[in-house]
Amino acid sequence: MRSPRIAALAAILLLSAPLAACSSGPAPASTTIGIGVDLPLSGADASVGTSTLDGIKLAVARANAQGVPGGFTFAVQALDDTQQGVHNPQQGASNVRTLIADDSVLAIIGPYNSNVAAAEIPITNQAGIVQISPSAVSDGLTLGKDAAMLRRANPGVNTFFRVCTTDSRQGSAAARFALDLKLKRVYIVDDNETYGLDLANVFARDFTKLGGTVLGRDHIAPDTQDFKALLLKIKGFKPDFIFFGGTTSTGGGLLRRQMFDVGMGNLAFMGGDGIPDIAEVAKKRADGTYYTVAAPNADLLPAAKQFVAAYKAKFGSDVGPYSANAYAATQVAISAIEQAIEANGKKMPTRAQVLARIPRSAKNEVLTPIGPISFDKNGDVRKPVISLYAIRNGRSSFIEQLNLSE
Repeated sequence: MRSPRIAALAAILLLSAPLAACSSGPAPASTTIGIGVDLPLSGADASVGTSTLDGIKLAVARANAQGVPGGFTFAVQALDDTQQGVHNPQQGASNVRTLIADDSVLAIIGPYNSNVAAAEIPITNQAGIVQISPSAVSDGLTLGKDAAMLRRANPGVNTFFRVCTTDSRQGSAAARFALDLKLKRVYIVDDNETYGLDLANVFARDFTKLGGTVLGRDHIAPDTQDFKALLLKIKGFKPDFIFFGGTTSTGGGLLRRQMFDVGMGNLAFMGGDGIPDIAEVAKKRADGTYYTVAAPNADLLPAAKQFVAAYKAKFGSDVGPYSANAYAATQVAISAIEQAIEANGKKMPTRAQVLARIPRSAKNEVLTPIGPISFDKNGDVRKPVISLYAIRNGRSSFIEQLNLSE
């Protein structure tokens, strides 16, 4: 966990530019309702960010085609949180301020990355606007003292939700997956960021508990381009595999690619949902990579068949790792907004009215392609799923899936 860092970041953000809107303000008169989006849409994370945005666009298009109560129309307002090719917390914070300043925006979908979420939650929570992430998995965003610090300006309210599971569950599942693959000796590397550090911590703990051996661990510095010295050191430990806590853009892609340069190309490489796009950097050298995703494989879900077909028809590509999650997150937001419109006499609702209609129990679950969605008191999805994939011949190949209990 990184309580001091998250807390410090929250303090800086809350003391910066004032919020331009809050849930208690008058309802706007526009007939267009904005669905705000913050994702990495350029640079090294562009492919996962864009496919996630496409899931959002598809959900909005479907809602508009079906007709919105009161004659309203939904519109996607997407902002890019990338700076210098990498997702950036400060840019994410700036983006949500921009979205909050627009009274027509009644919900925000995103962000993709956990450290960006840590920068945004103090702002969105204080503003009282619903924010649903398809993919931000760090435990400290919803659980424990870290989560409380992010909400200290408005502690009686929680506006952040996620349709994915947490780092602790993903790291634990990855440890089990590794041992199932007969990988028993690991060297761990992480990017020292919120998501990567949390994931690596949990993986190390549970891998050891399950009988695996952690040979060593290193944190890499931002913007590192040459990992050969580190890899030669790791090679001396003779691990069965390297586990990387982080994303493709924070070092995962280069680390995997350079393993071949030091004679470690045949060694397995494993990570979490930060590296599904690793082949874009590592190219053919990505083969032999395993990764978890905090989402089900939409292609295998009966409930997702229509979504998958519609996605492929509209965008001409396969569903991305979090496209279905993004679609589901948007469905939940739209359902809450539409219920609030009806309850408000088919007039534009306030953000507080939308927040009050986010599903909190099985009685009011929203049916989505990834299954029924509702959230617990912390904002975490009640029925999380973890999937394991491998890179083979430059493409992702599904291996197995775990349905986790509440």
